[in-house]
Amino acid sequence: MSPPQASPRLSRGDLLPRIVEPPPGPRSRELSRGLDRHLAPGLSTVVAGEPSLVWEEALGSIVLDVDGNVFLDLSAGFGVASIGHRRPEVVAAVAAQATRLVHALGDVAAHPARLALARRLADQAPVACGADDVQVFFAVSGADAVEIALKTALFATQKPSVIAFDPGYHGLSLGALAVTSREEFRAPFAPHLHRHVERFAFGGPLDALAERLARRDVGAVIFEPIVGREGVLLPPPGWLAELSDLTRQAGALLIADEIFTGFGRTGYWFAVEAEGIRPDLLCCGKALGGGLPIAAVLGPRDLFAVWRTPGEALHTTTFVAHPLACAASLAALDVLEAEHLPERALRQGKSVIEPRLSSWPERFSAVATIRGRGLLWGIELRTPLAAKRLVSGALARGVLLLAGGPEGTVAQIAPPLTISSQQLAVAFDILESVLASVAPERAF
Repeated sequence: MSPPQASPRLSRGDLLPRIVEPPPGPRSRELSRGLDRHLAPGLSTVVAGEPSLVWEEALGSIVLDVDGNVFLDLSAGFGVASIGHRRPEVVAAVAAQATRLVHALGDVAAHPARLALARRLADQAPVACGADDVQVFFAVSGADAVEIALKTALFATQKPSVIAFDPGYHGLSLGALAVTSREEFRAPFAPHLHRHVERFAFGGPLDALAERLARRDVGAVIFEPIVGREGVLLPPPGWLAELSDLTRQAGALLIADEIFTGFGRTGYWFAVEAEGIRPDLLCCGKALGGGLPIAAVLGPRDLFAVWRTPGEALHTTTFVAHPLACAASLAALDVLEAEHLPERALRQGKSVIEPRLSSWPERFSAVATIRGRGLLWGIELRTPLAAKRLVSGALARGVLLLAGGPEGTVAQIAPPLTISSQQLAVAFDILESVLASVAPERAF
């Protein structure tokens, strides 16, 4: 029997934090025990037996947990809620679509919203061809999009080798895992991963890579224009342009993973635009769905032609380009465009975030450095313990913050692009109060 549906308790998305029960509160603890019992451990990063926060609602830039605590969300739900949680336009579009068609027939029968979204993405795609030649290969997740891009490149070039970068995160399915760098993810499955993946340092000297590419057996070079989950790392000026030139000269395909950085996060519709490059294939997802799961690979018609077959589709899923997700995506893109959210993110990054955070390495002994662009910033702490204290201290005061990087030392600021200046200021006040309590002897 389904639980009774209560009316939403949040009516505004611009509220400030309010803690009524120290998180995780009693109701979160109770539900955590049930989750610990009934969910397989591979589904959660929470340590078995350790209670976690349980969300009840989210709206705009705030989250309400089951204990009545209100949090400012600096994670945007892993970057998904870029236009804000439970955006009314998205809710209305999904509701309207649900009155007509909830599910079609996967890869066999399409629906009008699928075509509308494909056209919209083709018009926006910064890939290496004209808009009239762009096609869209839909996926159900970011990892699925990476799988499609890698398959396309290897299929089209018939070259076995792939170049990836360290650090880099591209997903955890077997194909995506092969190009993801973190050893703890890869080690249990290492014997089963693609054997022809080689890694080079992200942002490092390109001489060795140029020598490797000169052998002309590399089919794909995959990169994040800004490394996201693994530490918010920006490449040196001109590095991506040189990488692009080397890749093309070697006859390999350039794959941009914009699953996290796409759709305005860094101040541009896509982060590659800031670098003036146009990849052969571009993977996108997360913010694309406005909260619903959908992803895509954008690329030239002639590349995707390799997938044409007289038989069944060679890479598809039951829920590909789902009607509700397509409706949500179209609404989300409308909001991004109408409210100029990429431009707003760039302004806030330059005028609000960078001036505020730039003094932190000097003011707080636990902070090593600050880096970012638009509304994607990393606060690198000197130790994992310092990062853990910052995240837990922020949570106790009503700010949701994630820490990433191979050693978990980079606290990530990636709020909804609609977050207000007041909410950002309050969040930074809270983070500063926490950092002030992380004493030097505990940070080193």
